[in-house]
Amino acid sequence: MLSIGRAKASISLKIRKKQSIPITKRGLRLGSGLVLFAFVVTHLTNHALGLVSLEAMEAGREYFLLLWRNALGTTVLAGSIVIHTAFALYAVYSRRRLKMSVGEALQLILGFIAPILLVSHVLGTRAAMQIYGTDDTYTYVLLALWVDNPIGGVRQASATVIVWVHACIGLYYWLRLKTWFRRTLPWLYGLALLVPVLGLLGFIFAGRAVGRLAAEDPGFRLDIIIDNNAPEAAQVAYIYQLESLIFMALGAAVVLTLLARALRLYLESRKGVVRITYPEGRVVSVPPGTTILEASQMHEIPHAAVCGGRGRCSTCRVRVSGPLESLPEPYESEQKVLRRVGAAPDVRLACQTRPNKDLSVTPMLPPNASPRDGFAKSAAMQGQEQEISVLFADIRGFTSFSEAKLPYDVVFVLNRYFRSMGEAIEQAGGQVDKFIGDGIMALFGVDGNPRDGATSAIKAAQGMSENLDELNALLKDDLPTPLRIGIGIHSGPAIVGEMGYSHAISITAIGDTVNTSSRLEAKTKDFGAQLIFSGRVAELSGLDSNTLRHEEIQVRGRKEPMQIFVMDDAKDLKTLVGIK
Repeated sequence: MLSIGRAKASISLKIRKKQSIPITKRGLRLGSGLVLFAFVVTHLTNHALGLVSLEAMEAGREYFLLLWRNALGTTVLAGSIVIHTAFALYAVYSRRRLKMSVGEALQLILGFIAPILLVSHVLGTRAAMQIYGTDDTYTYVLLALWVDNPIGGVRQASATVIVWVHACIGLYYWLRLKTWFRRTLPWLYGLALLVPVLGLLGFIFAGRAVGRLAAEDPGFRLDIIIDNNAPEAAQVAYIYQLESLIFMALGAAVVLTLLARALRLYLESRKGVVRITYPEGRVVSVPPGTTILEASQMHEIPHAAVCGGRGRCSTCRVRVSGPLESLPEPYESEQKVLRRVGAAPDVRLACQTRPNKDLSVTPMLPPNASPRDGFAKSAAMQGQEQEISVLFADIRGFTSFSEAKLPYDVVFVLNRYFRSMGEAIEQAGGQVDKFIGDGIMALFGVDGNPRDGATSAIKAAQGMSENLDELNALLKDDLPTPLRIGIGIHSGPAIVGEMGYSHAISITAIGDTVNTSSRLEAKTKDFGAQLIFSGRVAELSGLDSNTLRHEEIQVRGRKEPMQIFVMDDAKDLKTLVGIK
């Protein structure tokens, strides 16, 4: 028994170690990117000091070098460059197809172009300093880029823009999944524009200052060459050789990555196929090890993936039909995302799930899902059956009123009415589900318990009656007769969830409870009453209903008679126990 226990513990440890790998990869990629972004921001901030003066630029450089030109800063920066480049190559290697969104393609292409444009600058500054002891001050660099080699200056400015756009795309893909992102978006856009513009303007102003100094003083150039220990001709030639070697190494790395990718795809194709069945019976065949999202993309099946398949947003999640044991266990990173959105056991992330056997899947979100769909949602929003209270209200005789009024007057009165009724509903703790013509549907107890929901619905009816009297007094000059309403309330089980399509999505309810409350509202016409609520509402809310008029009626769609309570004026609810 002891050996079995040790074996289980060993297996469990191995599984946990395996599941921690994606977290490490994601952390390394994000961490290296943030380090490089911090370097670029501090560099551009130093450039921006050129708007003040060349001297301010040089003074700021001392703090910049203090941060980055030390053993720790150099190691972190160089390591981040290597790691980020490796992940860029791995992103190409791991893709089943090279077709991608415009944003992803732009980020990847710019990421490969940036090193090509920056190699010369890095070798001429940091490498020259390290090898030959050159003091790469701003004055020295600007003399080379602004005066002696303007084409190099243009290339450097272009590299700055390219690196910045690449970084901003990466930050956008990461931050847009944060709940606070949309609130801060205007500020982020402002910073994304301000930082590079100020940096480039500082570069231009300082460059012009160096140009004036070189034109006014013939000995200025020689002084800079001597003072800064500029490389000699042979040393410059060696730097150019290093540049050529680095270009060849980068090119070889890209070519080898593409060849390795082609070999991997070939070897996978020889392992057989996995068949994935989608809704409406469509079946696709892919090599084992292909993620469900990659299968959708390879066969042009629309599939949401806001984060680009990085396992962050959860919008690609699918419901899997069949034995879940046939799927590989999810990594901890996938489990974390699924827990965040409260996913059921049969739900997996399509971008992280690599089936080895045939299976059927159903995407949980439409292809045009937005980042907000990746946020955690309550059980009610995801869909569940629960007991709630539903209120329907309708204006009596409004059709004849609207026929006798101008469209502007009709809209004006309706909007004031909806506002008054909506405020009463929300103040009571309910939520307006929808406006249907001149009717209102409201839900109570969606995020609470049935008792509180029924009590809130009764309070809402009382508040609506009071607000209606105030509205009639306010609009007495615009109404031929005061507005009258009928309200129906019923409590019972209903299916509650976020339903709809595209922008027309909201939390709503369906089921017999909704239909019954609507029919109780219609019955107010027969009884000449303002409010009718069911016996279940009275029971849950704890009303002292002994003094109320009650009836038993047959409601269409229900086999058994229903007990109802009838009130000519909902304001009279104030006198009942439990309503304050």
